[in-house]
Amino acid sequence: MVHVVRSLSCRLQSCCDTLLKYNYYKKSTVSSYLYSNFSSSSTEILSEKYDVVVVGGGIVGMATAREILLRYPHLKMAVLEKEKELACHQTGHNSGVIHAGIYYKPGTLKAKLCVEGLNLAYKYCDEHNIPYKKCGKLIVATNPVEEKRLDDLYERGKKNNVKDLEMISAKRIKEIEPMCQGTRGLWSPHTGIVDWAEVTRSYGKDFTEKGGRIHLNFRVISFKETAESSSASKGDGNKYPVSVRGENSAVKASYVLTCGGLQSDELAQMSGGKINPKIVPFRGEYLLLNPKKQHMIKGNIYPVPDPRFPFLGVHFTPRMDGSIWIGPNAVLALKREGYGWCDVDVKELMDTLSYRGFQKMALKNSVFGISEMIKSAFITLQLREINKFIKEITADDLSR
Repeated sequence: MVHVVRSLSCRLQSCCDTLLKYNYYKKSTVSSYLYSNFSSSSTEILSEKYDVVVVGGGIVGMATAREILLRYPHLKMAVLEKEKELACHQTGHNSGVIHAGIYYKPGTLKAKLCVEGLNLAYKYCDEHNIPYKKCGKLIVATNPVEEKRLDDLYERGKKNNVKDLEMISAKRIKEIEPMCQGTRGLWSPHTGIVDWAEVTRSYGKDFTEKGGRIHLNFRVISFKETAESSSASKGDGNKYPVSVRGENSAVKASYVLTCGGLQSDELAQMSGGKINPKIVPFRGEYLLLNPKKQHMIKGNIYPVPDPRFPFLGVHFTPRMDGSIWIGPNAVLALKREGYGWCDVDVKELMDTLSYRGFQKMALKNSVFGISEMIKSAFITLQLREINKFIKEITADDLSR
């Protein structure tokens, strides 16, 4: 995920170069800015003016803000985050894998940045003493059809310059993962795991130590652009033309970048853009392996993905705390930030159900979708997929 910075910051180059025309002062480092709670009064926040404001305190928003400030340390910058801390949503709700770049179409920016991002992620973690594990990833085929897909993945990975990627035999699978069964496998030794929320918090620390400010509990409700003034005496309209308004406060900015994750389409619409494509929230549910069986899994074990579906399938994922996650399935979330069946927002759900794009997708994948919802209710149905790779795991070994 670190690799996102390079793409975004390159696109921001011309925008930030424009800011160099202004005679901005270089702000001194104030470490106490870190995670400044939104406790200051509305009057104080209304008076804040920034060269660049980033909306969203997930890993993309914090990485982008940090990179801009590192390149242009004279800028006055702020990050606005609607929650009480950074990395509350997608950044803090994922499997924590550092991917090597096997899956993406060769020649695409996604493939290039994933390979670069792996190296940058490990380098950053080493420099900032963030723990990670380079435990590798094994993609396992269990039948001839999957073996053919595995060949295609291998060729794709080699074209993407995935380091030390290796096609291995059933015997070699047992050497890497003694409890795993398969006919052939694809071994990526440099795939790893990390806590991306911890990485994001470290980005926040870097940002504030360079003079940036983080305003938490700041939910953006609108953007308002000031009409250009022909006279410099008419105030800051030209220099800070955008007012970013929250529920009880606002800041002014020369430039605004939105990195809103699950709210990105709504932020786009607020800023005058199109709401399409809309966010359709899906929730991935993981099972937890009994601690007594954790020794059975050494690293990441993945199935060969089915190209008909945009999911990687049920896989085994070690976590930094030593636990083993198994999953995920893929079920429609009943609200954008809904992490369980009890998390429901009627308005957001109706927006999703009435969206024609979702209706087309649901119709096309109706059998798969219903199957995933049933699996969500019955652990034993997920066990069939799990036992394709490790027969010794039983339903009693799994919990939610």
